[in-house]
Order: sequence, then C-alpha cells, then structure tokens
Amino acid sequence: MYIIEVEKGPTENTLSVLRRFTKKVRGGSFLNAVRARQYRVREDSSLRRKRRALKGIEKAREFERLRKLGKLPLENKKKR
Repeated sequence: MYIIEVEKGPTENTLSVLRRFTKKVRGGSFLNAVRARQYRVREDSSLRRKRRALKGIEKAREFERLRKLGKLPLENKKKR
C-alpha cells in the first residue's frame, strides 16, 4: 500500500496541487508496482495441471487410434 500526500499551500490553486500530486505518483515506484500487478497471471493449481496432462494423454491416444484405423483426413502439404 502506498500513501502519497500533497498539501495545498495558502496561495496555491487546486490545479497546481493536482500537478504536484501527479508528478509525485509518476516519480515514485507506485505506477510500476501497480502495472506489474495488473497483468500478473496466477499459477495453475496442481490439480489443474494434472487434469490438463491427462486430457493431453487421452487426445494423443485417440489420435493414434484414428491414425491406425486410417480415419484421419489427409493433410494438404504446401510446397514452398
């Protein structure tokens, strides 16, 4: 948690206080920390990883079965 304070002087207008505040926010590491957290991707749980692995194994088995039976569509190989 970051606390950024800017106090208004007796003869200072609101716009200049806002400008000083913005300058402090940009100057500190606050924005970098917020941006880093914004796009953080959570790590998959172990159960989810296991399920994904099992799905992959099942797909590979099914693909191999269909290949042996000759039921897979022929691939169009392009010459380069």
